[in-house]
Amino acid sequence: ALAVGHFKNALEQFQELVEKKVTQKTQERLGLYVKDDDEIDYDKFYETVQALFGPEIKDCNVKAFFRKISSNLDAKTEWCEIFGYFIVESDAISSQPIEENTVFLVSQKQQITHAGVKRRDVIKGIVKVPHLDFTVTSSQKGVLTVFNNQPFFLIIFLQDTAWVTGCDFLTQLKRVVAVTERTVIIWDYKSKGNQSNCFVIKPMENGLLCVCTVTASDHLAKDNILMGDDGGYVNLLTVTSDDFGLKQSKAKKKSQFHVLDSKNFKIIKRKLHDDWVMKVKYISDLNCFGSCSIDSIHSFVLGDIKRLEDSMPVKEFSVPKGVNAFTFCGKSNVIVTGG
Repeated sequence: ALAVGHFKNALEQFQELVEKKVTQKTQERLGLYVKDDDEIDYDKFYETVQALFGPEIKDCNVKAFFRKISSNLDAKTEWCEIFGYFIVESDAISSQPIEENTVFLVSQKQQITHAGVKRRDVIKGIVKVPHLDFTVTSSQKGVLTVFNNQPFFLIIFLQDTAWVTGCDFLTQLKRVVAVTERTVIIWDYKSKGNQSNCFVIKPMENGLLCVCTVTASDHLAKDNILMGDDGGYVNLLTVTSDDFGLKQSKAKKKSQFHVLDSKNFKIIKRKLHDDWVMKVKYISDLNCFGSCSIDSIHSFVLGDIKRLEDSMPVKEFSVPKGVNAFTFCGKSNVIVTGG
């Protein structure tokens, strides 16, 4: 345990570290930053935090804090977030009229009672599959769930500190795909308790932040998966039934996971952004994909899937402070972005 004096000193050094990272990120977005030995990436940030506060600091809490200050330079931060706690503004909650918050009454009482609570699990992806009448969800801590009119199926596939960052449904292979920071998960939800049909493709070169499937595939046993990562790349991963069927037939005993080497898969990637890719989506009506980033120069990109295989130009738009999300409206034929 840290002595009071040492802890105060550690807090001061931590605040200096955060200020340096925010300054670095600001210069990067303005195109003024020149990389040198003092550059603060996640690994350096994590090592410094551990040196200041000790090895009991959890990787997942540091990741949450690092992403917060990297994606939102104006975000309010507290040092306690490094330890997995956050401060609740109870005065702001209690000042709201009670009659307007009846639905959230239980949640409100919990927040007032516990001024600081540990970080809970959160939903990172919700995908509706209309033709099969069910919904797929993925949580940050690794819970994949399929909801339908029957009892839902659930699988928890992660026990380490890696986060799930998104999910989607493979329409041809009839499986659920989810991504973590370094892996791709393919889950056969129809196995009903037999978890031997869960495959883990790893390692991936960069941290995966979002995922979607390409619905235009005319091959009944093949799906294309688009993924955005923290290096500014949009990745195209092609999977077939043979990739999983052969592995399953050779398995001698049932296991929760089958680990597959990513080098054995066809993965095409192209750097389209200079910062994190926050969302990637295939727009079937336009027969192209869109991707967005917090990059102020290459904020939103629209292009054909084939452009990932070459260096030909794509349509791109610049938005100050970047784009965090976007969606397409088929009726109006417009794309709406949110910063």
